[in-house]
This record gives sequence, C-alpha cells and structure tokens, in this order.
Amino acid sequence: MKRLSVTTEALAMIKMLKEKFGDLMFYQAGGCCEGTQPQCFEKDGFYIRTGDVCIGQVDGFDFWLDKDLFEYWKHAHFTLDVMDGIGAGGFSLETPYGKTFIIQYRLFTPEELTVLEPVRYNEYD
Repeated sequence: MKRLSVTTEALAMIKMLKEKFGDLMFYQAGGCCEGTQPQCFEKDGFYIRTGDVCIGQVDGFDFWLDKDLFEYWKHAHFTLDVMDGIGAGGFSLETPYGKTFIIQYRLFTPEELTVLEPVRYNEYD
C-alpha cells in the first residue's frame, strides 16, 4: 500500500515544472514559514536533515517529510494536489504561476496499516 498519491491536476503542474526546471524534489516541513504546506524544489535545491523521511515518489521525484511531521502523520495517506492561489511564503516552484501545492490526508484503515510500503530515512546531513 502506497503512502502517497497525486491528483491529475498536480501531475499537470509537475509536468510543467519538470519541463522548466528539470528534476524536482518535494519537502514538507512541520511548520514555520510555509506551515505544513508541501514545497517543490529543483532536485537537491533543499537540504534534507538526518532522520527526515521519504514517503514515496511523485512522478519519479522523492517526497520528503520532516522527521517530526512523519511521526505525527505516519498513519495517514497523503494525496498531493494543487490549487489556485499563493501559499504562505512562496518558496515553492509553483508559486510564480499562481498555484499552491496542498496535501489531502486520510487515515489508513487497520488493514492498510499491515501492508504499507516501507519508508526511506535520510541517514546523512
């Protein structure tokens, strides 16, 4: 069972960003400037920390979570979506296009929890 999925609308935005910037990465922090909004960067454009967690890929690009955020949401499925409007601070690549990536959450069922795909932890600073 995958921990992450993506909407058709978000995939279209990712395709456009990929054509413009090349390989991408996603990171979702536990707060501060952008709240818990997912951020899209050029690959290696954001340095993940030791212990941060990759919960899956979106169109072949890693989706990382802050380690503390993962502990809080490890029992939830994430769906990456996009909406019109500019998010909290605008560091993410979609912001200049008047879009904001968002996450829709739902809790895994007890059955799904027994068959979740493993996550990958960042072991290096």
